[in-house]
Amino acid sequence: MSAGDEQRKRGQKMSADCIFCKIANGEIPSGTVYEDGDFRVILDISPAAKGHCLILPKQHGKNLLEMDDAVLAKVFPLAKKIGQAMVKATGAKGFNVVQNNGEAAGQTVEHFHVHIIPRFDEKDSMVLWTPLSYKEGELEQVKESIIKEIHG
Repeated sequence: MSAGDEQRKRGQKMSADCIFCKIANGEIPSGTVYEDGDFRVILDISPAAKGHCLILPKQHGKNLLEMDDAVLAKVFPLAKKIGQAMVKATGAKGFNVVQNNGEAAGQTVEHFHVHIIPRFDEKDSMVLWTPLSYKEGELEQVKESIIKEIHG
């Protein structure tokens, strides 16, 4: 039985044309550092730093908004496990946990995934932004709009 057949048997969805589905389900070879029934963790082939890993769910979801909550609940405990091992194995002084949603946010593959990126010193290139500020009353407007969407 193929990895894809196993996924369908367990009721998990895959996308036949998704490269990360194929990697996560063992159809394409990868530098796997960890695997369980829900995830495959691989070394990124275009790393931001040596040891940069990707957590790939075996279940397909284009982004965070499409993922099953039960799978998402397992992501941060796994990121912790991988981060701890990465720090010990590489001598990193820290690591970033990064997850992008949509092209505007830097997502390049439409399959939910999480980057675990080792950092060796504060001069490493990092995920940075220029802090903005709200105009008078704008913070309250944005806050109320978000609250309205959360509660319907």
